[in-house]
Amino acid sequence: MMDIPVHVVAVPYPGRGHINPMMNLAKLLVTNDPNILVTFVVTEEWLSYIASEPKPDNIRFATIPNVIPSEQGRAQNFLAFFEAVMTKMEDPFEVLLQRLQPRPTFIIYDMFIFWVVAVANRANIPVASFCTTSASFFSVLKHYHLLKQNGHYPVNVSENGDTSVDYIPGLPSIRLADFPFNDESLGTRRLLEMTLNVVAWVQKAQYLLFPTIYELETQALDALSAEFSIPIYTIGSAIPYFGDGNIASLSTNHGDHDGYLHWLDNQPKASVLYISQGSFLSNSSAQIDEIANGLKESGVGFLWITRGENSSLKKMSGDKGLVLPWCDQMRVLLHPSIGGFWSHCGWNSTREGVFSGVPFLTFPISLDQPINSKIIVEEWKVGWRVTNKVKGNILMTKDEISSIVKKFMDLDSDEGRDIRKRAKELQQIYQLAIANGGSSETDLKAFIRQIIQAAKP
Repeated sequence: MMDIPVHVVAVPYPGRGHINPMMNLAKLLVTNDPNILVTFVVTEEWLSYIASEPKPDNIRFATIPNVIPSEQGRAQNFLAFFEAVMTKMEDPFEVLLQRLQPRPTFIIYDMFIFWVVAVANRANIPVASFCTTSASFFSVLKHYHLLKQNGHYPVNVSENGDTSVDYIPGLPSIRLADFPFNDESLGTRRLLEMTLNVVAWVQKAQYLLFPTIYELETQALDALSAEFSIPIYTIGSAIPYFGDGNIASLSTNHGDHDGYLHWLDNQPKASVLYISQGSFLSNSSAQIDEIANGLKESGVGFLWITRGENSSLKKMSGDKGLVLPWCDQMRVLLHPSIGGFWSHCGWNSTREGVFSGVPFLTFPISLDQPINSKIIVEEWKVGWRVTNKVKGNILMTKDEISSIVKKFMDLDSDEGRDIRKRAKELQQIYQLAIANGGSSETDLKAFIRQIIQAAKP
């Protein structure tokens, strides 16, 4: 490869929901300027998963050792995995950085691996913090201390989960039940402590990036811009889409091996409910069973992506849909037969749903998901909550699920028409923002100019 003077090192947090948007950002950088070289740093285990996935020639991989013997165990002991990421990656990354050729001229790191800022500052390399959550959730983390100041921490969801507060800058009123880290366990307190330390380090970076668009989170972004002295850029197109109908999925499974695209082709327009609860956190097995039985009772067509053993779910949920372990989510969401998206409300899925113009049934589990659900339902008004109950571990019954699914997928109702109209309007706003001359496209180009400037002697 020819010597490329602009050398960006991209360091994602070792998790699929973080690697995907960072890779898509890397692809955006090199697509906009082919003179940029990106070294994408992952652990050895993650390289084994993504090494064969398609990418431009001027994105290359580099590895550091795994933080625990099997990183796929992170869901079983998330706290231990998170602590290992905080403590075991810094030294090998710094050694790698010193060996890279050509010399790195810029670093982009996932906000949750804060120690990259210290390494970059020691090496005198400009560094940008890439926050893979919404700006609204970041504002909640940054101002979490206000809960304690106002007597609302620790949150007791059973007693005051329905209480709404309006003192988080950039956010309208928000239920205490929608805040992250809202239980009193020692593990949760430790996780909160580490996460708030992560937020403090962002202010020691030189740039802050959000995978959002200004028009989606205007108030939160304005509030953060007023507080930060560093530039904030919205690069909302960090999803697997690159214009002209070209969807670039970060997966090796590009074929329709399970026949789901062919199956979708044969379904009526907007008749299928797409269901995905994410690749990390999980619902209880009892809740999964209720969802399956509720789907069967509803009679609605569905495509359900769920990890683990799904043969029993296929039997429970009936013959109106498919139950699969994987699909190309962007291709599915953009398919004309999809009429709704039952989602855990991870930020990647939220943005992909908005981009695709699909209304949501929100069923968040934890972390940033309840806040994203609130934004979808209350601020953008492009979704319904599956449940408004705030107490933890309350089972949604099959009858409740069947009822809301049937109502949500009724295209002839006034509510059904209104929510789909708003979803299409929000889709247009999103796509205009990432199109030529849009707010996010303008921010992306401004950020690329900073990267190029940093490489000059």
